[in-house]
Amino acid sequence: MKALVYTAPQTLDYRDEPDPTPAPGEALVRIDAVGICGSDMHAWHGHDSRRVPPLILGHEAAGEVVGGEGVGRRVTMNPLITCGHCGYCLTGRGNLCENRTMIGMTRAGAYAQYVTIPEHCLVDLPEGMEPAQAALTEPTATAWHAVDLGARASWRPLAECNAMVIGGGAVGLLTALVLKSRGARMVRLAETNKLRRETAAKAGVACFDPADTNPAGQCAHIVFDCVGGPKTRELAIHAARPGGVVMHVGLQDSSGEIDVRKITLAELSFIGVYTYTTADLRASADALYRGALGDLSWVEHRPLADGPAAFQDLDAGRTAAAKIVLLPE
Repeated sequence: MKALVYTAPQTLDYRDEPDPTPAPGEALVRIDAVGICGSDMHAWHGHDSRRVPPLILGHEAAGEVVGGEGVGRRVTMNPLITCGHCGYCLTGRGNLCENRTMIGMTRAGAYAQYVTIPEHCLVDLPEGMEPAQAALTEPTATAWHAVDLGARASWRPLAECNAMVIGGGAVGLLTALVLKSRGARMVRLAETNKLRRETAAKAGVACFDPADTNPAGQCAHIVFDCVGGPKTRELAIHAARPGGVVMHVGLQDSSGEIDVRKITLAELSFIGVYTYTTADLRASADALYRGALGDLSWVEHRPLADGPAAFQDLDAGRTAAAKIVLLPE
């Protein structure tokens, strides 16, 4: 099969790899579409010690089962492979499984024509759902999970909340779209990249450049930091109203300090967000299929063979697309 293989920092090789063989209890999935995730970019830069080259990255995938049980099923997948029997799995929080592994991290991922994955990770798609649309299920589930956790922590219902999202990448834009679809009173997106601001505006999201327009302090009841760097954490805490909620979604950089005094005196809830549950994936696939998050015209499609150039364009900020989806041939 053809695959895109991470071989060294900032190096991807499009080359022939052996066809994978499913183990007992696993499915062989032909990949029809796979998205480029920020965590894949992080690995490409050589900043993720968990992703050791040579490795086939990629986990935002959709395709068809061609081996194992359920041949012919059109599926997306939960890339987190959980044990099913630890305390977290048994209480519906499989994303925190003590024994989890992941495709595109601890085993070969989906930047390829085929991938193997345990059958319990498969999520059936609505009839007629397009593969490139379905490949957005995983990042949408991250946004869905973040909004769910934030809504539970907020003292106000979303319909009464002013929300701010920091970061106009796929998860940030999807978070803003999920908030709008769930009835948040006001949603604003902070993004420094002009092309991405234009993309967000076309998707119907109000946005601004925080480098030019620093928001007034205490302006948002709930803030989603979908970047996760020192400056964005500072912005998120600065923007949160007393009694508000800061949802920390991005994982760009763990260094730097946070304003613990503001968190304490303003009684802010600061909550980390990690991935999603299978229920989030199913809800996200349904929302995407129903068009609840818009027409998704901001997604760019490229052949899998163009993967190296796509990573370089994303890194250099040369594309207006918040998400690039790769299509194996």
